[in-house]
Amino acid sequence: MEKTTLVLLVLIGVPALILGTLVFGLVGAYVKAMFNQAPVPMSKLLAMKFAGIPFGLIVDARITAVRAGIALSADEVASHFQAGGNVVPTVQAIIAAQKAGIELNWNRACAIDLATKGSGKSVVEAVRTSVDPKVIDCPNPASGRTTIDGVAKDGIQVKVKARVTVRTNLDRFVGGAKEDTIIARVGEGIVSTIGSAESYKVVLESPDSISKVVLKRGLDVGSAFEILSIDIADVDVGENVGAKLQEAQAEANKSIAQAQAEIRRAAAVAVEQEMKARVQEMQAEVVRAQAEVPRALAEAFRSGRLGVMDYYKMENIQADTGMRKVIGTDERK
Repeated sequence: MEKTTLVLLVLIGVPALILGTLVFGLVGAYVKAMFNQAPVPMSKLLAMKFAGIPFGLIVDARITAVRAGIALSADEVASHFQAGGNVVPTVQAIIAAQKAGIELNWNRACAIDLATKGSGKSVVEAVRTSVDPKVIDCPNPASGRTTIDGVAKDGIQVKVKARVTVRTNLDRFVGGAKEDTIIARVGEGIVSTIGSAESYKVVLESPDSISKVVLKRGLDVGSAFEILSIDIADVDVGENVGAKLQEAQAEANKSIAQAQAEIRRAAAVAVEQEMKARVQEMQAEVVRAQAEVPRALAEAFRSGRLGVMDYYKMENIQADTGMRKVIGTDERK
């Protein structure tokens, strides 16, 4: 009998305890919302509980909004939570925008919150930057570069460090270009402005001319920010890029000339070797022709066209010619 009673108490007590805890939490949230003049029907609280939505968070967010004078229903807050949004920061962003006189409704705030998810930014930061402009270093120190380098027409490099003051444009924040685009556009504008200067001295004399020219280009078009000012924080003179380029070009021309000279030298050597080969061929022909002379003499003797006396006369003529050559050579010495 006692065991049966104990089993019945467990079977009835455990569900009752669970139900009591559930009802207590729902009743607590319901009462809290009621006393803060932001009532939420019990049916909605129960539906959120079964849907896995933290009804306590939804109630707190609605209370915060209603206390700030923003008419926001529990369904709207719950929908944003189910979409993966950050409920509390989104409500805080609407309140901050309202206090600053910036028009920002719930749907736009939710879109900004979802757009900034995973980017390290937040809708609260977007609203804060819209109220209190922020300064962006150009170039970004995180990129590893400290200056923006441009080359004037005289070939002198100019190194510039700029600071861009921007304000968030909430109307273009969703889908608009972010800080990296602003930095890239400003850097491009500075480089082109320096490149159009006749001399680096012009840039050093009036560095504010760079910011004026760049600011007139409307670099914030299509971005999530409005550029308020571009200030040149530092200007330094870099290398003589023009002289280095000329030196490199001269070295390249020298290498080309040397290569062409080497080609001509190789061609001349080839021609010389060819001439030597031809001389050797001609000498071989001479030797061959000289080798035919004894044969011709023998044939002349056999055929009777050349007699012994004729041969002696020819020998005497050759000897006389050789003697004349020797005598002539000795006289010249």
